[in-house]
Amino acid sequence: MSYEVKSLNEECGVFGVWGHTDASRVTYFGLHSLQHRGQEGAGIVSNDGGRLLGYRNLGLLSEVFSDDRTIGKLSGDGAIGHVRYATAGNGSVDNIQPFLFDFYDGQVALAHNGNLTNAKSLREELERNGAIFHSNSDTEILMHLIRRSHKDTFREQLKEALNEVKGGFAYLLMTKDSMIAALDPNGFRPLSIGQMKNGAYVVASETCALDSVGADFVQFVKPGELVYINDEGITIENYTDDVMPAICSMEYIYFARPDSNIAGVNVHTARKNMGRALARETYIDADMVIGVPNSSLSAASGYAEESGIPYELGLVKNQYVARTFIQPTKELREQGVRMKLSAVRGVVEGKKIIMVDDSIVRGTTSGRIVRLLKEAGAKEVHVRIASPPLKYPCFYGIDIQSRHELIAANHSIEEIRQYIGADSLSFLSVDGVVDSVGLDYDAPYGGLCMAYFTGDFPTPLYDYEEEYQKSLEETTKFF
Repeated sequence: MSYEVKSLNEECGVFGVWGHTDASRVTYFGLHSLQHRGQEGAGIVSNDGGRLLGYRNLGLLSEVFSDDRTIGKLSGDGAIGHVRYATAGNGSVDNIQPFLFDFYDGQVALAHNGNLTNAKSLREELERNGAIFHSNSDTEILMHLIRRSHKDTFREQLKEALNEVKGGFAYLLMTKDSMIAALDPNGFRPLSIGQMKNGAYVVASETCALDSVGADFVQFVKPGELVYINDEGITIENYTDDVMPAICSMEYIYFARPDSNIAGVNVHTARKNMGRALARETYIDADMVIGVPNSSLSAASGYAEESGIPYELGLVKNQYVARTFIQPTKELREQGVRMKLSAVRGVVEGKKIIMVDDSIVRGTTSGRIVRLLKEAGAKEVHVRIASPPLKYPCFYGIDIQSRHELIAANHSIEEIRQYIGADSLSFLSVDGVVDSVGLDYDAPYGGLCMAYFTGDFPTPLYDYEEEYQKSLEETTKFF
């Protein structure tokens, strides 16, 4: 998330509605509540009596659709939309979704959240057989696979294509007569279905988007499911029976909004449980507990309640700072953190502080926040992280695909403590995360993907396997 002060980004958010007379505006409001999932670009495709109309561009949703006339042109009672943060493909408008394809036999729009682990080999195969790509995003691959299928119906063609792509994916498609959703066999990315008061169906990456448009929750899309929504209603079937739940643990730890539910578990509750577990595992005596805004506040309140140490507002986030790009000097990078966060001197001065954060990626941001607190007069700063050390990359839709970027992959906890300047440093255990989320799945880690912390990837890595094995042999010194 570019608005957060650490370098960890989810790829995208998707939203769609079927059966509403103002579908594009409903989609706009739905996407607005998913803006935390991507700020690089946004787009909407509407369905006006079977004719698909689209607009997309770089920037925040409010920038892309700053003129009401733009969204006003996207007429119709069905629409799908997308907000993007790139992990696969570069930052050009060609990679902004939804993609709108015009074929001789009809139009199809496609939006995708996630990352395919066999995208490179599939693309090479498709290009050798004459396919022409208009973007360098892995999303476009699904449409080429659909078009090369010899099955009789679009539904059968889509099922065949979904069984060829591997990795993490939540797809949302629009045809002339249907809105279609599909989730990968592991369910890495969240996807939920809701229904509005007028009967319109809604599909969204997070349940907070259902709430924002006044839709009642219906159900979560399960791993391996294919959902068809049209004027006849909703149909759900499996495109594969080879499923094994492995929901991205970082959705609970960091990415999702606290008011969202994923697989029946409220994100705020899961984070608060992590804070409680962290207090039990890593207790230290102090004057107060503070959280790093915004994603760590739930865990910090849980730590405070479990430990009996008062929770205080020691850090304040400036909610109006626009995206900041990497600055060329250390001084300017420091200033970037100060623009986003301020330490409350009147609260922290002379105090022993427990600073709760959700994760440490490179360690640079943690170090700057510790310095902010000590410059504001904090006597001691004890850092507690509500997740295990991030040691392994992700290949399912998060922008960390190399161990070079992860300080915990290359340094001990004591070395990290010294680097960030904390008086002590402790992390939550793997079991602490799994138990805190409490998914009731008969699957490894209770149905969570914990690969970032354990290196136990739920699927083969396909095109990334050689790169990953090579990274295991290399080390990077951060300091």
